[in-house]
Amino acid sequence: MHISLFLTSLQLTRNSDTPLFRQLYAAIKQAILNGALPVGMQLPPSREFCQHLAISRQTVLNAYELLLAEGYLSGTVGKGTYVNVDLPQPPAKRTLVHTKSTKSTMPTTTTTPIAPALSKRGRQFLEFASPAPVHHDKSRAFRVSMPGLDVFPFDVWSRLEARRWRHHENKLGYSDPAGDARLRELLAVYLKTSRGVDCLPEQIIITSGSQQALYLLASTLLDPGERAWVESPGYRGAISALYAAQAEVCHIPVDQEGFDVDFAARHYLHAKVVCVTPSRHLPLGMTMSLQRRLDLLAWAKAHSAWIIEDDYDSEYRYKGAPIASLQSLDNNGNVVYVGTMSKVLFPGLRLGYMVVPTDLVAHVIQAKSMLDRHTAIVPQMVLADFISEGHFGRHIKRTRKLYAQRQATLLDAIQFYLADELDCGHADGGLDLAVHFRTRRSEAAVVQAGAAAGLELRPLSFFLSPRAEYVSPAYSPGLLLGFSSLNEDEIMSSSLLLREVLSSTKRSRSTT
Repeated sequence: MHISLFLTSLQLTRNSDTPLFRQLYAAIKQAILNGALPVGMQLPPSREFCQHLAISRQTVLNAYELLLAEGYLSGTVGKGTYVNVDLPQPPAKRTLVHTKSTKSTMPTTTTTPIAPALSKRGRQFLEFASPAPVHHDKSRAFRVSMPGLDVFPFDVWSRLEARRWRHHENKLGYSDPAGDARLRELLAVYLKTSRGVDCLPEQIIITSGSQQALYLLASTLLDPGERAWVESPGYRGAISALYAAQAEVCHIPVDQEGFDVDFAARHYLHAKVVCVTPSRHLPLGMTMSLQRRLDLLAWAKAHSAWIIEDDYDSEYRYKGAPIASLQSLDNNGNVVYVGTMSKVLFPGLRLGYMVVPTDLVAHVIQAKSMLDRHTAIVPQMVLADFISEGHFGRHIKRTRKLYAQRQATLLDAIQFYLADELDCGHADGGLDLAVHFRTRRSEAAVVQAGAAAGLELRPLSFFLSPRAEYVSPAYSPGLLLGFSSLNEDEIMSSSLLLREVLSSTKRSRSTT
């Protein structure tokens, strides 16, 4: 390209947030990289740029200075500036060409270079990872697994955080990969009293949410090709982490007693890891029976297998005392207990934790260190203050009572407005309620119509894997309705709106 043509093609946007010298720098750089300005070509004096583009000389000098510093140009401004002759020539575009020759029957072929490929593990991320929800708006009905932010004491949290930042001397360096020591001590006491978890503070590892804990465990405990049992339907985050670890994932049906241990042992031998939600199954809500728990622990002991207990919202049980954790029954060190603060406090905090058997602690801490060095330390310190000063316990007590009222309101609304449309699932606790369609209908159509009406609906089929070989007896099509983030008026009005959505999709189905 002749330099005059290059100048003619240049266009700068004057109302852009990007400074003019940055735009000029980027245009010249791109022209060099794609060969429009070949190596050795002399660039015009800065004044010529100024006149042609109606910009200041300092703008051109700033762009030239960057290009000189990065090695795209050589020479001296004022004495001639050239495209650096040491730059490699850009590769010519090549296409597949077949030519006939009387001397040879072989075609002459050139090909465009192929971009580097993803690894098998990388492809597993793309194929099986569920789209992560991103919340930019106020919580809508019926967003799942969303705590009531309207009752969180943000004023207290802000005060505690500000106090920590006022005394920041020991908070700005690298921290312990396992987490803040004081927070781990407080969590050990809390988990012992509330969930029966038997552990030392040294066994607790703080993570960036429970999802990181699940990924670390899948990557640390499994070799590619080893089997892992998961609930079907089940939590997509755990299933995705196992697929990313290149495990052979076995989808085990659930019934009214939860995870079917006998079925798993008969159909899929030699599993290395089991992922379960025993206190409250996600998404159907049943509690794993004591006999099933004991059977699973006995099987894990006999087969030297790991059990990952995802105890995601066990703080919220509305009928009877909280169910003790599976880990509290483990006498052999097979259970890794995983918890999260996303359901108790707020998801944006991104704090989770796991309780790891003693023999596994050093390995998981090292894996955590390699992944992200450590979880942000100031939120951990603030959470420790929040717990030690009693705010955490009061918040759980207050929200447990409030969420029970909100769940009762949703159950009443379904009874009043939707009894002909929906059957309710288990309602012992949690932030969400599984409901099942009483008549055959399309989940996708309901979700789409709900979105048009302003409702955020999660189909139960979201928790099914297309690779599952067996249908769980406890599963039937329906929705998972989140209620904890909605006040009672919102629950009632949204239930009426859901009735309209279900009626419209039924009419639409009957006309097709």
